[in-house]
Amino acid sequence: MEAVRPTASEFAARHWYRLSAVSILLYPASLAFRLAVALRRMLFRLGVLASVRLRVPVVVVGNLTVGGTGKTPLVLALAAALRRSGMHPGILSRGYGGSGAEPRAVRAADDAGRVGDEPLLLAERSGCPVWIGANRAAAGRALLAAHPDCDVILCDDGLQHYRLRRDFEIAVEDERGLGNGMLLPAGPLREPAGRRVDATVVNADQSRSGAFAMRIVPASLHRVADAPARVMQSELSGKKLHAVAGIGNPGRFFAALSRMGLAFSPHAFPDHYAFRPADLEFADCDFVLMTEKDAVKCRHFARHDLIAVRVDAEVDPALTALILERIHGRAPS
Repeated sequence: MEAVRPTASEFAARHWYRLSAVSILLYPASLAFRLAVALRRMLFRLGVLASVRLRVPVVVVGNLTVGGTGKTPLVLALAAALRRSGMHPGILSRGYGGSGAEPRAVRAADDAGRVGDEPLLLAERSGCPVWIGANRAAAGRALLAAHPDCDVILCDDGLQHYRLRRDFEIAVEDERGLGNGMLLPAGPLREPAGRRVDATVVNADQSRSGAFAMRIVPASLHRVADAPARVMQSELSGKKLHAVAGIGNPGRFFAALSRMGLAFSPHAFPDHYAFRPADLEFADCDFVLMTEKDAVKCRHFARHDLIAVRVDAEVDPALTALILERIHGRAPS
């Protein structure tokens, strides 16, 4: 029988979120990575590598670690909060998983294979203009040219994208924290743990002193083939359920389903996985539950047994107040 290869999340759990023989063996490589990170940041500080300041404030929502921590739900929550305050936010994303690198607008009718799953989800739910591009500074300029009323930019990820200057930085962590504290490849860190940011947001049930609290809670169920069509949880009672998750931390999604009182068979896939119809064929199955991020890649399957679980981020309102206070004095240049 062929050996089953561990997923990236399983590898991380074994070696990045504890000290193991593998992480210790890779420690010298992490020191070389640390040196490269420090050198790159110094070159941007000295102006050897050019950075761009946009005409409006830029708020970056990222993390110090590899993997999903809840950045996209936080961007959605912040976009809604800024709109309620009277601002007109735009959203930038790398477009991971998309087929193009040039700046382009993302619309709800786009294909996830072209624009990426997270940007498509943001375009569907935020009510804000969403642009993608490998060069976020160029994407930001294009967004502002197309939407001159935009007065603040939210970046989904990009904490390490120093080509774009920023006015406020947010690092999101989850219940896993910073793992074993080592940089890649010995640990999950992209930058040293001491890297300063303007705010740390902890997506976990327990709060932490000095950080803003956030919880991601299930909001509603929808048919993937017909997003407006809601499904009542009572309709799943007594049914044979399977759940799939192609996200950075599948366990968080499965735990949320369990807290909803659902009984299901879990199936974890790599982050940004491009699902095929055959991946969702399970024996003895009435419905397949999935994240919104996965759902945008599966809506063209035209299957009525696929159910998306919509989630909302509940965030300490003091975070939005701090962002507004910090950027309030900066008028468009």
